[in-house]
Amino acid sequence: MKDTPLIVQSDRSLLLDVHHRDSEACRSDLIRFCELVKSPEHVHTYTITALSLYNASALGYSTSTIMEILDRWSRFPIADSVRFFVEDMASRWGKVLLIEHDDPSLYVLKIENERIRSEVVRRPAIAKLLRVLDEHRFVIEAYHRGEVKLQMIKAGWPVDDRIPLSRGEPIPMTLRHTTAGGAPFAVRPYQEAAASAFLGDLGPGTGYGVILMPCGSGKTVVGMRIMERLATRTLIVTTNVAAVRQWKGELLDKSNLKAEEIGEYSGDRKEVRPITICTYQVLTWRRDKEGPFLHLDLLTEGGWGLIIYDEVHMLPAPIFKVTAELQAIHRLGLTATLVREDGRENEVFSLVGPKRYDVPWSELEEQGYIATAYCHEIRIDLPQELEIPYAVATKREKYRIASENPRKAEVIKALLEHHPDDFILIIGQYLTQLKEISELVGAPIITGSTPNSRRDELYNAFREGSIRILVVSKVANFAIDLPDASVAIQVSGSFGSRSEEAQRLGRILRPKRRSSFFYSIVTRFSNEEEFAANRQKFLAEQGYSYEVEVWPN
Repeated sequence: MKDTPLIVQSDRSLLLDVHHRDSEACRSDLIRFCELVKSPEHVHTYTITALSLYNASALGYSTSTIMEILDRWSRFPIADSVRFFVEDMASRWGKVLLIEHDDPSLYVLKIENERIRSEVVRRPAIAKLLRVLDEHRFVIEAYHRGEVKLQMIKAGWPVDDRIPLSRGEPIPMTLRHTTAGGAPFAVRPYQEAAASAFLGDLGPGTGYGVILMPCGSGKTVVGMRIMERLATRTLIVTTNVAAVRQWKGELLDKSNLKAEEIGEYSGDRKEVRPITICTYQVLTWRRDKEGPFLHLDLLTEGGWGLIIYDEVHMLPAPIFKVTAELQAIHRLGLTATLVREDGRENEVFSLVGPKRYDVPWSELEEQGYIATAYCHEIRIDLPQELEIPYAVATKREKYRIASENPRKAEVIKALLEHHPDDFILIIGQYLTQLKEISELVGAPIITGSTPNSRRDELYNAFREGSIRILVVSKVANFAIDLPDASVAIQVSGSFGSRSEEAQRLGRILRPKRRSSFFYSIVTRFSNEEEFAANRQKFLAEQGYSYEVEVWPN
């Protein structure tokens, strides 16, 4: 038996002893081709999945490299069944190629392996899209490109798309060395590496995929660097109007683009320009549940050479469908996590592209590019008068009762006293609770019903220092740049959403002189504890641990 931190079990679960001296080095290797399952205080559990191995293969990790890592860190010999699964799944990348045909309206699906060909033609959803060309090749219609890729990954054979992408209308753009505000500016080494990993040599098989980077590490800069290198007509799709205006502000501050070249396409404005920034909400808006999506043609008819999906893990279903038709366009997904609570990560892989770059949060923290953050979970009891209502409630009602526990107010007041000089965000899910907290602490509140002009006013006041505390609903989860925020107090969340936990921590990760603190207040002996444990999984994978304390201590 070796003195190493990892146990690899025959069901492909991996147990990591977090107290071992080499656990951090092992974890950094594992996240390249594994997924975190659970993370209690002593042993973290990972699993190897087909999709995690497809992504690793697309990143260039060979089967031999993955097995070398497992052999190096595993305390015991690895079961043959695990070796077979890794070798089988990792080797599937590159077995099915999508390549050009002499007729530009057609593509060729090349499958040299006879067994794979036999399996594919027996699947009706795939077979109906194919026409036999010769012994190893099939012809597909160009407009079926995305559908074929989606159906193939469902069959367990990811498609390596080698067809060159359209460059689109030229739109010259140059990043500045000094921002419009007079500050020095340069693309950081890891941002340049991310852009290069996405673009490759600009040849076949490059220019589409997903970049994973921590919140606060400058994903917008990576997007702008790719825009500069492609120099093409670009559509940026993001989460809300505040994020639209933040993207526009960054482009004006850090590039030579002029205001008249950048359009905002939102509920407030409908500007289509060489660089256009819109929201997911406006693209998927319709007058009623059965009506057409009135603005989706912005995606298909804009003549774009590049589409950037900001917070790509938030892609709504209608945009998945249209993205299947946009396979000839450079497609960039930006996110801190590919975790989707609906399990549709394979559709992101097929239609936007595989993971092209990933950097551990802890690595950027060590280099000073994101703030050092300390995570605390504070557990409190339910008031006695709510114990019976909680006991007889449904599961959803139980969660809301626990989330709105009135005793959370005293914890909030104590935390505000403990951080008298910090800039603080109080974040929650339930509007009634947030309004009460706003009145309690005398701080302004931002919710979904807050007009965009008022939101911008409050965000700017927070950035300028005239407001030190903001109460915010989930509208502030995404793409909001509040660089001085150093404390986040989470009073309630979207059940067990791991991606939301990551986004909320990200609000306080901009580099700064002081450390950042993330507090999550949770009701003891309630289902809120279970959901909180699930929410923390992604952050545990990134190397964060929660210090748990019971209130009052």
